[in-house]
Amino acid sequence: MTAIAYLGTGLLGSGFVEAALGRGDSVTVWNRTRDKAQALAAFGAMVADTPAEAVRGAARVHLVLKDDAVVEEVIAALRPGLAPDAIICDHTTTQPALTAERATRLNAEGVRYLHCPVFIAPAAARQAQGIIMVAGPLTLFEHVQPALEQQAQKVVYWGERPDLAAAYKLMGNAFIIGLGALVSDVFTIANGTDVSPPDALKLLEFFNPGSMLQNRGKRMSEGDFVASFELEMARKDVRLMLETSGSRPLAALPSIAARMDDLLAQGLGQADFGVIARDAVRGH
Repeated sequence: MTAIAYLGTGLLGSGFVEAALGRGDSVTVWNRTRDKAQALAAFGAMVADTPAEAVRGAARVHLVLKDDAVVEEVIAALRPGLAPDAIICDHTTTQPALTAERATRLNAEGVRYLHCPVFIAPAAARQAQGIIMVAGPLTLFEHVQPALEQQAQKVVYWGERPDLAAAYKLMGNAFIIGLGALVSDVFTIANGTDVSPPDALKLLEFFNPGSMLQNRGKRMSEGDFVASFELEMARKDVRLMLETSGSRPLAALPSIAARMDDLLAQGLGQADFGVIARDAVRGH
């Protein structure tokens, strides 16, 4: 039976803990709001009063926290109880530059630290589904890899550069949040044409906008803006979308229109609308 600790038992952390207990691990938990940790006692978790108490005797320490500031605070608080050979697996979504600094500093100080952000929802965590990404020392990754593979459906190791998993996590969340914003705008356009949101989604039964990502995304990443859908025509379509939406609030399209207008003013109307990525990919 492996002794592990989970610090941060919100929705995701609790899902991880329940799964770990189901696998037979001995789990000690801590949360700033004790009630959230105490609820896991019913599943067999031991509840600690402090981070240092939670990690005492643990071979692996999992952090599922809010942000960089909280990670720093909790790591400082747990260090008095941390065993020299324990490995910290930090699942928190954090800022890449701060993650790199923290990982470099902690490992130089002898604290075995890996950044391991996830694409996993709470329900999926209970079923060991989803993706864990890892960046940091290879020797540490190889040590915890078998455990992480029990925790998720797929584990992706990005190498020893300490900020890469943090960077890819933000890029992935940009897809999730950006697509969600565009779905909201689709519903707004639908509302402007007296089509219900569920009926708007019927479009996806035969039209797959995701199918363009690989091809167009590759072209955009390479700075290939030879037109197959001219920016000028795409901007006209966005105008129609805005007009159809009327005064209803939109999440993403107004910003897209503003970016297109800037590029049109620079004389790029005949380029592919993918030129909106020009400045993002310039120099790469």
